[in-house]
Amino acid sequence: MKTKLLIAAFCSVLPFLPAAETNTLTPAESAAGWHLLFDGNSLAGWQANEAPATFHVADGAIVVKGPRSHLFYTGPVANHDFKNFELTIDVLTRPGANSGVYFHTEMQPEGWPAKGYEVQVNNTQKDIKRTAGLYGIKDNFDAVAKDDVWFTMKIKVEGRRITTSVDGKVISDFTEPAGWTPPAAFAGRKLGRGTFALQGHDPDSEVHYRNLKVRVLP
Repeated sequence: MKTKLLIAAFCSVLPFLPAAETNTLTPAESAAGWHLLFDGNSLAGWQANEAPATFHVADGAIVVKGPRSHLFYTGPVANHDFKNFELTIDVLTRPGANSGVYFHTEMQPEGWPAKGYEVQVNNTQKDIKRTAGLYGIKDNFDAVAKDDVWFTMKIKVEGRRITTSVDGKVISDFTEPAGWTPPAAFAGRKLGRGTFALQGHDPDSEVHYRNLKVRVLP
């Protein structure tokens, strides 16, 4: 009985253990043009706005927990100015967490980013819009990942087409129409170019990000 309890206890913490190789590129990835946006040890190349303490690094991941704030990529890859790209991120949400990943955005001193699209990160929070939806534009209302378990989210922008996937399954596929006019509440949701940002939504939300990799597309 004691052995069974020890095994059960060990298995229960497996989702929280870091992978053996994180925040690194394989030779094949490097050859294919992938770049790391996060070194696994610091927030070098990233800048937070209104509440910098919302973000810190622990166990090879960017931990997001605290008052509303956004962490913008300001590093050297593509001079933090992306148009067509593939972005992959490993994500772990704690129960009831809400966050998001912005693209084609830009640094601003406070508030929700006015420019760019937001890809939702939310598996169980009260907001019914779930992970990998394009927030406010093409929302996803189905749970596609679980809390306390690492999953990989991919965002791809090519021309006017935006696709998102979780663990290889496509969740959103949206082509921005020519002459696109977004809803008034999300007037900045337009393709263009810009950087990425991680969202700190509220003090009750905790999300971890690691293995942030990008490949610039033609």
